[in-house]
Amino acid sequence: MITLDGIRKTYRTGSLEFEALCGIDASIDEHEYVAVVGPSGSGKSTLMNIVGCLDNPTEGTYELAGEDVSTMSEAQLAEVRNRRIGFVFQQFNLLPSLCAWRNVELPLVYAGLPRHERRERAIGALERVGLGDRTEHRPGELSGGQQQRVAVARALVTEPALILADEPTGNLDSRSTADVLDLLDELHGTGRTIVVITHEPDVAARAGRNLVFRDGQIVSDTSSARAVAAR
Repeated sequence: MITLDGIRKTYRTGSLEFEALCGIDASIDEHEYVAVVGPSGSGKSTLMNIVGCLDNPTEGTYELAGEDVSTMSEAQLAEVRNRRIGFVFQQFNLLPSLCAWRNVELPLVYAGLPRHERRERAIGALERVGLGDRTEHRPGELSGGQQQRVAVARALVTEPALILADEPTGNLDSRSTADVLDLLDELHGTGRTIVVITHEPDVAARAGRNLVFRDGQIVSDTSSARAVAAR
């Protein structure tokens, strides 16, 4: 699913340079559940931006499902982001003026689907995450956990093979965190590839594999404690 070969990312400001990623070699197979773990500034979110086709590496090659991303046009990258990758962010990124189903339908608007089909699929996605009775509620009328479920529904509505979640539980209490992690478990069980960016050990433990980052490098690539216990 994901192959990274010699990925480097350097940020330049005037005469100053900062290397956020220092030659990353890694692969993630289809249907894997991987946590990318590390403290703030370790490079894990930079990696997610590259894997999610939101940014380009300074050096190296990134292949998604066997295709070299660097050869894609901006239109092709937008297509990949909209149809093949579902994004879940710490801040939810919901539009406060729109109700739940209208937030969920947004990727389908960009895909050009007719309104009746968008609404049907958006409501179906909300039902899958347990919010079938909240379709008309705006974000301000929902709890933090419910807002994150709306965000997960939005990530699902295009039926992507890959879900990228960047600190998806960072703004949630312990109960809502457990609910969202259970939901990611369910999505993994349906065959999706899940990549979670986190600095929280409890979140990382839910994945089958942990890639540990420090100073722009992978310092450990191991099965998580949960995966070891399941053997």
